[in-house]
Amino acid sequence: MNYSFNLKGDDFVSAISYDINASYKDLGAVCDAIRYKRALDAVALLDSVIAMDRPIAYKRHNKHMGSRHELGGSKGGYPGKAASEVRKTLVNAIANAGNKGKSGNDLFVVSASANKTRIERRSPSKGSIAWGRGMYGMSAINHSDIEYAKVEIVLADELSDKLTKNMKYFIKKRNPPAKKALVKQEKKAQHKPVQEKPKPQQVAAISSEKK
Repeated sequence: MNYSFNLKGDDFVSAISYDINASYKDLGAVCDAIRYKRALDAVALLDSVIAMDRPIAYKRHNKHMGSRHELGGSKGGYPGKAASEVRKTLVNAIANAGNKGKSGNDLFVVSASANKTRIERRSPSKGSIAWGRGMYGMSAINHSDIEYAKVEIVLADELSDKLTKNMKYFIKKRNPPAKKALVKQEKKAQHKPVQEKPKPQQVAAISSEKK
C-alpha cells in the first residue's frame, strides 16, 4: 500500500491519484499495458480501450476470463473505468512535464503502478431484508466492502542517465523505431503481383523477333 517510485530528480515527472473507486486489479492490468510506452502512445492506447476497440491483457487475476484473438489468444478484457482513471493520471503527468518545459513526444512511462490504499465497510440499509413481508427489523449481517486504490505514473526521457538498464531495455523493446514499423506496415499492405502467363500470340511474336 505504501509503495512509491524511489528514483528522484529533475529527470522524472510524476502524477499520483488517490482514493480511486475502481478495482485495483483492473488498474494494475492497465498500468502493465502502458508501462515503458511513449506517453502519447499510451494515451492513444487508453482511448482505444475506453472505446472498446482494443482489449487489455490480464497476466494475473484472469480466472473465468475469455481469450481474445486480438491478443494472440491471451486472456483479456475492456476495463473502461480503470482505463479512464489511469488516463486522467497520465494526462496530469504530461501536463506537469509541460510545466517543466518537457514535451510529451520525448517522454516515456518508466513507472506505472496501482495499489490498494484503504477499505471501507458498507452495510445494507435497515430493514432491507424484511421489506415487503409485513415485518420490520434489522437486515442480515452480510455486507460488501468498498476498496480504494492509488495510481502513480512517472515519466522520463529515454536519454536520461538516471534510468536503469532494465528501463532502457524495455523502452527499446516496447517502442520499435518508427522507420521499422512503417516498413512492416508497407510490407503487409503490399501484395505480390500475380505474374500472368503470356498468351500464345505473344509467345509467337517474341519467337519471331528472336529469329
